[in-house]
Amino acid sequence: MTMKAICKIKAGVGAQYVDCEAPRLKPDEILLKVYRSSICGSDLPIYYWSSWAPQRLKLPLVFGHEFCGEVEEVGSSTRGFARGDFVSVESHIYCGLCYQCQNGQRHVCKNMKIIGVDAPGGFSQYAVVPARCAWKHSDSSLKEVGSLMEPLGNAVYAVLVEEVVSRSVLVLGCGPQGLFAIAVAKASGAKPVVAVEASGYRRKLAEKMGADAVLDPSSPDILKKILKACGSADGVDTVIEMSGSPKAVELALKSVRNGGRVTAFGIPSEKLTIDWAEDVIFKGIRIYGIVGREIFQTWYKTESLLKSKAIDLTPSMTHTFSLKEFDKAFHVLSSPEKKCGKVLLVP
Repeated sequence: MTMKAICKIKAGVGAQYVDCEAPRLKPDEILLKVYRSSICGSDLPIYYWSSWAPQRLKLPLVFGHEFCGEVEEVGSSTRGFARGDFVSVESHIYCGLCYQCQNGQRHVCKNMKIIGVDAPGGFSQYAVVPARCAWKHSDSSLKEVGSLMEPLGNAVYAVLVEEVVSRSVLVLGCGPQGLFAIAVAKASGAKPVVAVEASGYRRKLAEKMGADAVLDPSSPDILKKILKACGSADGVDTVIEMSGSPKAVELALKSVRNGGRVTAFGIPSEKLTIDWAEDVIFKGIRIYGIVGREIFQTWYKTESLLKSKAIDLTPSMTHTFSLKEFDKAFHVLSSPEKKCGKVLLVP
C-alpha cells in the first residue's frame, strides 16, 4: 500500500510531498488512517534543518508528532484496539523498563524515543504507532481537536502540576502552548489569569482564550503592570513560562511571589544568567520543569476538560491546510509577525 506523506529526504531547508510505501505493522503496533495532524514549534528545526535536528535525525524521515486517526489494522500482540477505533497519539515512546517508567515517571523515560523524530511520524495518510502510545477515545466527539490532545496535554500538565483554584496565574508567551495554558488555568478556577505576549495578533487570541488581562512585554514598567493586573504588590502566585525567552524567564522569577511557583516549559535558545540567590533561594519558590505529559494521568484530565466543554480550543485553531500545502503552513507558522495560532494539516 502506498500513501502521500511529508518526508524530510535530505539536509537543508524544506521537505517533500511524496508517494511512499505505507509503514509495515509490527506485532505491538497499530496502523492509523490519519484524520488530522498539527504542526508543533519543534517541527520547525526539522523543516528548516536547524538547531538540534541535523545532529539527531536519520533521513529520510516522515515527521510530525501531533496527530489523530482511525485504526485500520492492529498488530497480533495488541489488546484493547479494533478497526474503526478513533485514537490520539502520545508522541513519547517510553521503554517501560527503566527506573522512571517503573516509578510513575514514564514522561521522563531514560530511553525515550519520539514519534516523528526518532521514528516515522504522522504527516502522512497512514501512520504506525506503538499501541501503548495510543489514547483510545470512547467516541468521535473530539475528532476535530484530536491532534491537539498531545500539545494541549503539555499545557494541562504545566498548569495543573499544582492547584490553581483562586490563585493568580501569569502566562508568559502566547504561542499555541501559552494559549492553551490560559484556557486551562481559567477553566481550573485561577483568578485572575494574566498573559504577556509581544505579538498583537496573539494578544487578541489570548483574550479570546479567556485571559483577564493581556500585556505587551515591551511596555514601560512591565513588572509593575503585571503586579497591578494580578492584584497584589507581593507578586504572582503561579507563573507559567511558555516562551523560553531569557527576558521572560527573568520576568517570571521577578514577578512570582515569595513561596510561589514557576513552571518552566519554554526552551531557551541560549544559556541563561539568573540571580539564583535573590530570585530563587531567598524567595523560597518552587520551579517545575515540564516535559511532555504525565503518561497517562494528564490524558484523563485533558479529555475531561474538552468533553465537559470547560475549554474551547476553537479560537486557537487559526489555520488549516491540506497536506500538500505544507510549505504554506510552515511559512505561516514561522512568520516573524506570528499571525497564527495552531496550524493544522488535513491528509
